[in-house]
Amino acid sequence: MAASLPYREPGIITILIQASFLLLLNAANFVLDHSLYCGLLGQIFVGVAWGTPGAKWLSAEVEQVVVQLGYLGLLLLVYEGGLSTSLTALRANLWLSSCVAITGISVPIGLSFVLQKLSGATPLQSFAAGAALCSTSLGTTFTVLRSTGLVKSRLGVVLTSAAMMDDVVGLVMVQIISNLGSSGDHIGSVTVVRPLLVSFAFAVCAPLLCVFAARPFTLRLNSYRMRHSQGFINQLVNKKGTPWVIHSSILIGSIAGSTYAGTSNLFAAYIAGAAISWWDSEVPHPVQEATAVGASASEQEPGSGSASLSASRESQRINSSGSAVFDRYYSQPLERILKPFFFASIGFSIPITEMFDGSIVWRGVVYTALMMLGKLLCGVWLLRVPLTCILPTKLLAVIKHPRIQMPHFWGRDDQKESKTPRNPTPAHTPHRDSATQTTNSHCSPAGTNPRSVYPAVVLGCAMTARGEIGFLISSIAESNKVFSSASADEEGKSSEIFLVVTWAIMLCTILGPLSLGLVVRRVKQLQQGVEKQGRLVQKDVLGVWGLS
Repeated sequence: MAASLPYREPGIITILIQASFLLLLNAANFVLDHSLYCGLLGQIFVGVAWGTPGAKWLSAEVEQVVVQLGYLGLLLLVYEGGLSTSLTALRANLWLSSCVAITGISVPIGLSFVLQKLSGATPLQSFAAGAALCSTSLGTTFTVLRSTGLVKSRLGVVLTSAAMMDDVVGLVMVQIISNLGSSGDHIGSVTVVRPLLVSFAFAVCAPLLCVFAARPFTLRLNSYRMRHSQGFINQLVNKKGTPWVIHSSILIGSIAGSTYAGTSNLFAAYIAGAAISWWDSEVPHPVQEATAVGASASEQEPGSGSASLSASRESQRINSSGSAVFDRYYSQPLERILKPFFFASIGFSIPITEMFDGSIVWRGVVYTALMMLGKLLCGVWLLRVPLTCILPTKLLAVIKHPRIQMPHFWGRDDQKESKTPRNPTPAHTPHRDSATQTTNSHCSPAGTNPRSVYPAVVLGCAMTARGEIGFLISSIAESNKVFSSASADEEGKSSEIFLVVTWAIMLCTILGPLSLGLVVRRVKQLQQGVEKQGRLVQKDVLGVWGLS
């Protein structure tokens, strides 16, 4: 083996191909993000065109590097989602998120058994296809939420936590399917139980460590720093790079620990971000965090010294938060290089040249429609159906009691806002006839946020994209000959079921963000209150789901 790698200047063709690849990834993202909020689609298509499925301008070695760097971008995307998570909102919506996640897992797996009639698949092959389509692309979800500004909203919290649960189950499926090739149809209990138990342990132990270890340690450290404000420890903690070292260590340690333990490193990245977000918001910080510059300024200006010191402390606290550290050190490389590489790597996985056989296309389209329906049904949990539509009159009379009155399934979550309506109605409005009020109650009920279908549509469209986990599961099933038949092996081609599943993953990954971008653009137009045909469009379209 060579002692070192000889340095050789790359040729002009290599320079032009790789430069155009990187520049076009960013250009496509900019154009589509500003028009349809789905710049990731352009990056996927660029990956198809430049990679193995298309022109093959990138070598296999370059594609492998792009895949590896892109996965780092995926980890950072999920980590950023954890940093943006409101734990209060997460706790309040945990039950709803679980219902959405269960729907997003069970319905696609159940509908996948139609492949037995559609493509002659076995029950095991149908289950493997459903496992690939039960996941939700975390990278796509966080990217679209960030471009639409819904990351910190209640809808964003429900969506990200449900997508995380779906992916944990999907990655358990990876462990199951990866063992099918070597063990036949036999699935050992360890294969199923270990990933589930490790994931559960991470979800339970992380909050316990935060409350019973991180919080007491931080309080003791804060007390020591306040007693020794000029000491080495306090000076070290106040350095600009210290939070970056701590946060990066937590992130890398969580990822490494989860991988060796046997669960999803994406799940660990999300938990690491959520833990840092909790530390920023729930743990008190010492007043000695003010910088020396702020202290000297307070000495020079006695009249405004207190205000200056307070502003300096607040500024220091903000600059050392998880979100601020992420923006300072990770945001630019993620946005310009790592995230485009991730979505381009999805394009590398699409076998375009084998997918356009007539029988494959129509089966893939039918299966795609079923898989989109399976995820769109997740939005049903956000539909606010008036109780008068579904409950008997006697039971409705009991519910209308003032102490237990509920305007919809999710209780009186709008009662704080009902005291001060955002759009007060004119004085003559209460004198309208009851029929008119009943007809319009679904648009802007008095004192409550509108019962709109837009939150349900946004959730369903966002859950539709499969992306990286779907391609991973289907590729593992194909390589372990779960999908393959004897004829496919002899000809050296992909199996028919694999191509049908790939059609579904590809179309869902394209149509999900595209439809979500169109819906969000429509929501933003409505929220601007544009006057159309002599009437003012309701501004509060998402209601409580759009609040942070």
